[in-house]
Amino acid sequence: MRNLFLISLLSAVFFMPGHSHAQSSEDDPNQLLLKNHRPNSIYNIPQTSVEAASFPLIDMHTHPYVKNEEELDQWVQTMDDLNIDKSVILTYATGEAFDSLYHFFQKYPDRFILFCGFDYSAYEDDDFAEKSVKELERCFEVGARGVGELGDKGAGLFYSKPNPAYGMHIDDERMKPLIEKCGELGIPISIHVAEPIWMYEPMDSTNDGLMNAFKWRLDNKENIKGHAEMVKTLENAVSNHPGTTFIACHYANSSYDLSILGKLFDQYPNLYADISARYAETAAIPRNVNRFFTRYANRLVYGTDMGTDKEMYQTTFRILESDDEHFYDHSISSYHWALNGYGLNREVLEKVYRINALKVLKLDN
Repeated sequence: MRNLFLISLLSAVFFMPGHSHAQSSEDDPNQLLLKNHRPNSIYNIPQTSVEAASFPLIDMHTHPYVKNEEELDQWVQTMDDLNIDKSVILTYATGEAFDSLYHFFQKYPDRFILFCGFDYSAYEDDDFAEKSVKELERCFEVGARGVGELGDKGAGLFYSKPNPAYGMHIDDERMKPLIEKCGELGIPISIHVAEPIWMYEPMDSTNDGLMNAFKWRLDNKENIKGHAEMVKTLENAVSNHPGTTFIACHYANSSYDLSILGKLFDQYPNLYADISARYAETAAIPRNVNRFFTRYANRLVYGTDMGTDKEMYQTTFRILESDDEHFYDHSISSYHWALNGYGLNREVLEKVYRINALKVLKLDN
């Protein structure tokens, strides 16, 4: 009897309305952390399922995600299912590392196109350009059909392996021979400059992108160039090398003000941009993005940069092709805002999915 009384008493306490132990921290709004907020849309509105891309697309921004032949086969099967014709692998790599990756993906020579990196290992030496150009030519002979992804978030170029080149930016004099050689070889340079603007802003309650910005924050980093300065390094390189094609990754990280990229497009016909890994940032402003895509349909290329998951690809198709409103995919976004479809027309879609990439890669079909 005494035990039954205790059980009844404990049950009354722990299930009492408002008792703090009745809910987990993720269910209790008084304890819920912003980063754990995962809402479901409450709106009863049309939902579009886009099972495959409307045109056989070329994904211009992927990486060597798969590590064995079984995973490679599965990726190709996913590509087949989703109408993905080719994937461009941005390896960052040079030397034996590039050679190994190239030969691995040669199991499917018509499905994968590999870009190499730049060799920065001697970037502070007088013979840097000579050595690096020689390695670029060698990678081209092996099979590289572009360079990238180069990366510079303000401290200098660092994505290419095995060595970073901190303090040297894409518009540095030392880079000119490499960029010119790309033009001579007819291969594009894919480059990531800066980060979204909220990474530079104070990490406080006014930061619209805080839920993602905090992880990649730059506001507390010393000796780096700011957002506008980084875009300027890209512009300088594009302007100084009209014979070389550049692809600015992630809209040149200018999703917050696409006119920045638009002005560059207006001035420099050798500049393109991929739309990878910025779907959440742009799906918040679909009408503005639709106008931008319509105006610059000849300069944008499709990309993902988010792995090989089938549902991920389908979410990107839904954003590009549908008019859907206020939906979520937390696997591709850690922001607090909902996603919306751009509702692009078929003419624009075909250019972004395929035609522009064929031109950049100098492919007939």
